[in-house]
Amino acid sequence: MKAPEKNSIEELKDFLDGKAYHFNQPSFIELDPISIPHQYQKRQDIEVAGLIAAVLAWGQRVTIINKAKDFLNRMDDSPYDFLLNHKSEDLKQFKNYKHRTFNETDALYFVEFLSQFYQKYDSLEKAFAICITDDHTGNGLINFHRLFFSLEDFPLRTKKHIPTPERKSACKRINMYLRWMVRQDNNGVDFGIWKNISPSQLICPCDLHVERVARKLKLIKRKQMDWETALELTANLKKLDPADPVKYDFALFGLGVMEKF
Repeated sequence: MKAPEKNSIEELKDFLDGKAYHFNQPSFIELDPISIPHQYQKRQDIEVAGLIAAVLAWGQRVTIINKAKDFLNRMDDSPYDFLLNHKSEDLKQFKNYKHRTFNETDALYFVEFLSQFYQKYDSLEKAFAICITDDHTGNGLINFHRLFFSLEDFPLRTKKHIPTPERKSACKRINMYLRWMVRQDNNGVDFGIWKNISPSQLICPCDLHVERVARKLKLIKRKQMDWETALELTANLKKLDPADPVKYDFALFGLGVMEKF
């Protein structure tokens, strides 16, 4: 299918619908970080594994997957059980953990926050869904960031690993995580286990590949890449599918990475 030459809405929709369907298939899973939560069946395990994989998702995908597997292996490959039942000596398993700028200190704080959270709530969805009041998830991301760093004496260095729209971040990795948890179709890639957030409220994850393709297709005009740009892209994708705009993440990412569009 050729790219639309005039970029009319109808032509662009046909083009991106085809690409979204082409890439949104089980074959997508193996080489993508979403393969990490697909190793689990329990909802909480999927949530935790998905969050870790998403937070670590920068760099080469093979390295991301290996580092996420390493992190979860240090939780005995049973993340939810580890969070609820680990002893202080078990935390030694995170000694010398590192992926780029994410290190042992960050890993231990993630474990501490998630442990305390799951002692009170049965799903990480509550940390996002409770504060969504708009037609998008922005307030949910802000609430999650505030909640995540609400524990006493949180390490300042860890803040860079959980972005927030309050700092104008495009929040690519957290938006990707929400896509995984919220979107549900019959293709078997995204999980759709969170029911209190609508797919229509999701914001498209904007990595370098998605941004490049989106600009080429004139879905983005704003010069910088920030939260407002992510909203701009998503608003234009909603013109193509108001109910499920972020399905086009598959199309934009696939075009950028697999097809070098």
